[in-house]
Amino acid sequence: MNFFANYLNTKPNTLFLAPMEEITDTAFRCICKSMGADILVSEFVSSEALIRNVQKSFNKMSFDESERPFGIQIFGHDENSLVKAAQVAEAQHPDFIDINWGCPVKKVVSKGAGAAILKDIPKMVACSKAVVDAVRLPVSVKTRLGWDMNDRPIVSAAEQLQDVGIQAITIHGRTRSQIYSGVADWTLIGMVKNNYRMKIPIIGNGDITSGEKALLFKQRYGVDALMIGRAAIGNPWIFKEIKNTFEHQIFTPPTLQERIDTLLQHIKKTIPLAGERKACLEIRRHYAGYFKGVSNFKTVRMELMKVDTLEELEKVLYTEKQDA
Repeated sequence: MNFFANYLNTKPNTLFLAPMEEITDTAFRCICKSMGADILVSEFVSSEALIRNVQKSFNKMSFDESERPFGIQIFGHDENSLVKAAQVAEAQHPDFIDINWGCPVKKVVSKGAGAAILKDIPKMVACSKAVVDAVRLPVSVKTRLGWDMNDRPIVSAAEQLQDVGIQAITIHGRTRSQIYSGVADWTLIGMVKNNYRMKIPIIGNGDITSGEKALLFKQRYGVDALMIGRAAIGNPWIFKEIKNTFEHQIFTPPTLQERIDTLLQHIKKTIPLAGERKACLEIRRHYAGYFKGVSNFKTVRMELMKVDTLEELEKVLYTEKQDA
């Protein structure tokens, strides 16, 4: 039985929240879930760090029961460490294990992990098979089209990953060399999905920034589900917008009060996990999204960047609301 296929059969408009380092912690995941995200994944966890018992990496695997279906994503370059990490992750009782074969960040790639594996597809397949064989949970993979525009082996790679037991593949429509620049190429994602040999679900990812784009990509390329990444940062309403579009309903953007309320909910969920000062620092990367389109917000944002306590944050936000 394919875990992902069974789930998607019951929820054909499934949306995944992409795993993003220092973004998709428990607090933000829960908010996105309340807005319509269906399947959540942890921040990526280093396999080497897990087997060295690094506490920070263990913390990344924590999740609330309300987050299910929930997956733990691991990354690494060594087959043995990936297998051990997958077994450690399995002991946390998520619904699935995801392997990151797509992260383009230099510090990850330089160690041979993430998107670096796209230069060695046989190793990608061998490591993936080893993880599949080592755990009882379903295993999925998140990857990219290839290393660069001259080397995009995703169609063949997807077949091979399916053949060794991977149950779902998420494809970001860029190469590693593109990082996040240029435009995601969904034509190759569509080729993977429409390959007669492919039987497992294919999840499309890249440049999904609105309900209209989500509907277009899903209808045009036939993917089984969509994964939302950077467009969700500070904008958990993107899931509600997409669901409304799929259901042919009008999406009403959040009011300023709703933005403030959600931001405060976000930081209040983060404080017990990270501490007050760190929570105030971490929330800063979400400000641009939370208040996108709000007039004269630049000055307020500068004030928000200075705060170190929840009380200071609330004072700035409510001053902004009164002045709006």
